[in-house]
Amino acid sequence: MFFVLSKVVGFFIHPSNLIAVICAMGVLLLLTRWRRAGARVLAAGVVLLLIAGYSPLGSVMLLTLSERFPPWQYAGKAPDGIIVLGGALDSDVSAARNSVELDSSAERVVAALELARDYPQARIVYSGGSGNLLGDSIPEAPIAAELFERFGVAKERILLERRSRTTAENARFTRELVSPKPGELWLLVTSAFHMPRSIEVFRAAGFDVVAYPVDWRTRGWRDAAQPFNRLSSGLARMDVAAHEWAGLLAYWLHHRSEKLVPTP
Repeated sequence: MFFVLSKVVGFFIHPSNLIAVICAMGVLLLLTRWRRAGARVLAAGVVLLLIAGYSPLGSVMLLTLSERFPPWQYAGKAPDGIIVLGGALDSDVSAARNSVELDSSAERVVAALELARDYPQARIVYSGGSGNLLGDSIPEAPIAAELFERFGVAKERILLERRSRTTAENARFTRELVSPKPGELWLLVTSAFHMPRSIEVFRAAGFDVVAYPVDWRTRGWRDAAQPFNRLSSGLARMDVAAHEWAGLLAYWLHHRSEKLVPTP
């Protein structure tokens, strides 16, 4: 139920969808006897569209998350395992085209391949089922395994967690799969802006992992003062940031995490 509710609420959490609904309401009201109210609603929608699309607000919202966990530095102990969270592959297109198609967070897979090469004794876990609410459910994990094997990662090193649909399920099912032992070092590979929520749910699941953030999306805090030159770019970043902040809030309110914004 939480999964279904999160998908429905998620539609309206995205600023681009919300602004589109506001503008559509304004246009519809213009066609009725409430034309003055419609003009005001439409004007408000346009103002929100310009702010979300051109201002650096989306970058600021993203930076407050992505800068919380610094890049991982080798400190003398090689990782025993590497966990890659789903979201790096387009499983539907991959299945339809019979090829491996990467998504906007492809850096997660690239980082995993680099780590697999640098630490040949580490186990590789890809945690990713299907997050689709409608249609056939095609998990990412088997497609990721095919990609890893193409790049020379031995099949016996790869563990697949294909049931998860949410970040909380990533943590719970992955812990059940690998049964981590005390003293083991497990790296968690996911997008930098997604790392706070991911770390917190792994902690809640009793799995002590170390952050390996990738897919930064920004150049750093200097982007907090840099407006966008394309409306679509600003809206896209705002959507990503709003989605992640909403996820943090939802997990905290539903007691799936102890802290609203986790720290290292």
